[in-house]
Amino acid sequence: MLLCLGGLLSTFAQQTEAAKAKTPSSWTADETLAAYARSADLMESTAILVPNLSRTTEPLLEAAKQAVTNLNGNGQMRNMVFVYKLITNVRAYLQLFDALEKPYPLPETAARQITELRLLNTQLEALHMNLMEGGERTIRGSDWDNRARYRDANSKLPRPGARNPRVVFLGDSITDAWRLEEYFSGSDFVNRGISGQITGQMLGRFKQDVVDLAPQAVVILAGTNDIGRGVSSDATEQNLTMIIDLAEKHRIKVILCTLLPVSDYALERGPRFQQTLRRSPSRILALNTWIKNTARTRNLTVVDYHQALADEGGFLKRNTSDDGLHPNAAGYRIMAPLVQDAIRKTVRN
Repeated sequence: MLLCLGGLLSTFAQQTEAAKAKTPSSWTADETLAAYARSADLMESTAILVPNLSRTTEPLLEAAKQAVTNLNGNGQMRNMVFVYKLITNVRAYLQLFDALEKPYPLPETAARQITELRLLNTQLEALHMNLMEGGERTIRGSDWDNRARYRDANSKLPRPGARNPRVVFLGDSITDAWRLEEYFSGSDFVNRGISGQITGQMLGRFKQDVVDLAPQAVVILAGTNDIGRGVSSDATEQNLTMIIDLAEKHRIKVILCTLLPVSDYALERGPRFQQTLRRSPSRILALNTWIKNTARTRNLTVVDYHQALADEGGFLKRNTSDDGLHPNAAGYRIMAPLVQDAIRKTVRN
């Protein structure tokens, strides 16, 4: 559970004070977790001092707390997706804090805390950049497919039960960040998403992370990073074809998902949020057409996330994403019943 205000707040403050003297890349595990928790605590404590800020920022605070909870999870402390979600909500909070009227002058405690929160956010952004650079080094290293990510978890996973069909979700960051246990309570749905991966890497770990887990079905959402990194359409299609072939060889039913649309609605926050520049909507549509045609030709189930999440202009609906690429809770709530229905139909047949 998230460590919040109270007696532990001073402990977090002490740990984050120690972390301030270091660069984020040299933070210890305790200092890193303390920085996460401290940022959420500072959001909560400073909001009390500004009229209407607590009510206005309540969704941001809850999202930040959830991100911290996830980061406190086993093996998730340096998960790039959850760090990014925390940063996004802290940044939005600071923007609202600056925009709303405040007591003048600010109480000394509030001024000190908001200054600390700004510094923490800058440090967390630097940490996120370090994590992304580390991910690129991993990709270039010997474990190209990142088989190590789920090796221990796979070894501890029990065999699937006869009455509760196991389904593996294979994908990139959109899958990685999806808390399946919350959206599909009581189901044996196994998340094997890895942030940043392309289809070639998923193919490389398919046996270990899918076949060896003995699922009845696999849900495949892959290809957006191929487009973002300039992988050719032919290579992406060949990789997906081989993944399908491997699944069918091992009698695993395949559920293909169309790629989500992207949008530039968050562009006001900086050029790195111009998602359509890196992920061409026309290439997304072309790959989705191939996915739907392949599903029809090979008699596979398809989940059309693109149609469900696209607005009238064909872009990712504004309220379903905070960055124009990854779904937020509203986005996942749209996706969940679609894939649940597809799983019921596929596993039953």
